[in-house]
Amino acid sequence: MTDVYAVIGNPIGHTKSPLIHGLFAEATQQDMVYSSIEGRIGQFAADMAAFRTAGGRGMNVTAPFKLDAFACATERSPRAQMAGAVNALKFDGDRVIAENFDGVGLTRDVTHNLGCALQGKRVLLLGAGGAARGALLPFLEQQPASLVITNRTLDKAEALAKEAAAHGPVSACAYAELVGQQFDVVFNATSASLRAELPPVPAAVFAPGALAYELAYGKGLTPFLRLAQQAGVSQLADGVGMLVEQAAEAFAWWRGVRPQTGPVIERLTVPLV
Repeated sequence: MTDVYAVIGNPIGHTKSPLIHGLFAEATQQDMVYSSIEGRIGQFAADMAAFRTAGGRGMNVTAPFKLDAFACATERSPRAQMAGAVNALKFDGDRVIAENFDGVGLTRDVTHNLGCALQGKRVLLLGAGGAARGALLPFLEQQPASLVITNRTLDKAEALAKEAAAHGPVSACAYAELVGQQFDVVFNATSASLRAELPPVPAAVFAPGALAYELAYGKGLTPFLRLAQQAGVSQLADGVGMLVEQAAEAFAWWRGVRPQTGPVIERLTVPLV
């Protein structure tokens, strides 16, 4: 019997998840179908229940339902607990098991696909929202020399740093306090690029040989990446690798086999111009 999976979000028309999981299933010869569901705002629990009743085995969860999925779960992984949000669910009888693969997918893209080890590096994380929360534990597991979180609302960055302090060398500062500091890897986890805006980050934060990573994908040369390029950064990346790698983690969690990600990343990559 063909197993059924889906991604739920609102809006959902832009999603690449059915294409990605379809390619994974074809490559690994898995008997499954994967579709998209436009969830109803305020009705996530009912929509999830309907999908389970219809035989659904698991779901990916995207905006704006990641907090709803967290609330509906009966079991949550440490990564999901730290993020306070969920991007993948597995259904097993009465159990609703929750995971968050965003950060581990991002970390794998950086360390494996881009060949940039985070161990011993000075890492700067722009933003303190859900994307940043999901990245914290996977980043700190790589043992960076330091991880600094900055955010327009400093209180949010400080609260996040305090929450993660037991897991590694993490701190918070205001954007203005970045003047005079340099970092080996700079991640833009803000929503600024979705509005074609630039976070108030000084161009001088990029150390020689730095990596500038934009979590948004398919936007080309965003204002953040353009700033990095103008500052002399040669290694630029957007979030397409993160998108595919987190999907591969969910696929492996559901199916017990991890697909090759390189061909899918290549297919979805938009030139950074």
